[in-house]
Amino acid sequence: MLIPLGDFCIRNYRTEDAASLARYADHPEVAANLRDVFPHPYTLADAREWIESALITDPPLDSAIASASECIGGIGMIPQEDINRLGAEIGYWLGRPFWGKGIATKAVRAFTAWIFENFSFVRLYANTFSSNLASAWVLEKAGFRLEGRLRNNVIKNGVVMDQLVYGLLKEDIWKDLSLTID
Repeated sequence: MLIPLGDFCIRNYRTEDAASLARYADHPEVAANLRDVFPHPYTLADAREWIESALITDPPLDSAIASASECIGGIGMIPQEDINRLGAEIGYWLGRPFWGKGIATKAVRAFTAWIFENFSFVRLYANTFSSNLASAWVLEKAGFRLEGRLRNNVIKNGVVMDQLVYGLLKEDIWKDLSLTID
């Protein structure tokens, strides 16, 4: 997979991404906004293990957000099952030096379009901690709509907090595209 994003892209992980992946993932502010399964500290061994697991799935469910020279973050999806099988959860993160530059918004927009073009999902969703306003803003700018607030639904670093649920329907993308056509 290769999705161009100007100076950046979404692509499959590569074994040589391990050093940059570990460097950018090993930041307390990055880990603070992700699930506990995302290790902190994030070691080179963690990076190698993650890349190995990402490379064995076909089609790939997890991809690198990368510059021309290195991996700077990640984006992926978790297909849902049973009665929720027409949907998938997406998640993403960027290394701290790349925050606030619009990269995450471009990546989420492009990745969701790619998912809808290549899979039979009709709905994508993403969850964010209520304290992570930057991620909520990324999702809104990417066309996701706030669908709900799950009160006291998560605990991170000993703090119980709300979780925000954002959703995007496949039909929403086509509506948005029709607004931008001249």
